[in-house]
Amino acid sequence: MRVITLNVQGLRQAAERGLFDWMVTQDADVVCLQDIREKDYQLDEPLFHPEGWHVYFFDAFEDGYGGTAIYSRHQPKAIMTGLGFSGCDFEGRFIQADFEKISIASISVPSGLGDDDKQDAKNEFMDQFSNHLRKTLRKRRDFIFCGTINTAHKPEDLSGWYVNQKNSGFLPEERDVLDEIFFQLEFCDAFRQVNQNERQFTWWPDYNRAFKLNEGARLDYQITTPNLRRNVRNAGIYREQRFSNHSPLIIDYTCDL
Repeated sequence: MRVITLNVQGLRQAAERGLFDWMVTQDADVVCLQDIREKDYQLDEPLFHPEGWHVYFFDAFEDGYGGTAIYSRHQPKAIMTGLGFSGCDFEGRFIQADFEKISIASISVPSGLGDDDKQDAKNEFMDQFSNHLRKTLRKRRDFIFCGTINTAHKPEDLSGWYVNQKNSGFLPEERDVLDEIFFQLEFCDAFRQVNQNERQFTWWPDYNRAFKLNEGARLDYQITTPNLRRNVRNAGIYREQRFSNHSPLIIDYTCDL
């Protein structure tokens, strides 16, 4: 089973840059997208509905903002949207597809950059998300949560980490939440399960040469329930084409949907 996640920063722009031409060659079972920036009714063109794919969108309330999507080769048994609080649901930040054995979600955690209110909103979102993860441990199925968490977990996940310790995205309290998820709740950071190399980034700032110099951060994750830890086989970050400031995170699992 292959699962891909990508923050597109506008699906129409990513499509114009060749996202779907690339996607249909990847032999993926599920593709999770974030930051769609379009309403469902604005995406009814054939371009956004490749043949052989089931497509599901969760719009943000505000035009031109947020939103998540799931593209799947297999028809899900059910689709769930939202996590039950406004910071998620009004901004279209969570959509989940339930398959026979596994549920796969596309999630977009807000950025805390800019001011204290944005950081507070991000902290609240992560608290709610952590509570949701605890609840999934009580269910008789496995989960993969794919998307932009907007936090680098360890120093090796961020260039210039030392000077960023007081910046959103690498604050101690943000990293503590990830410690709790991965160490106390024992969820799996699927990429790090099979790839321990440094400077493995999925996002680069929008300034000259950042991508070329590989000065970025690993902000995008696939987080799995503990039982799937042994099923992570391969993980890679696709850098040959740029669809946005993020790159696709591709992970193969030795299990079926």
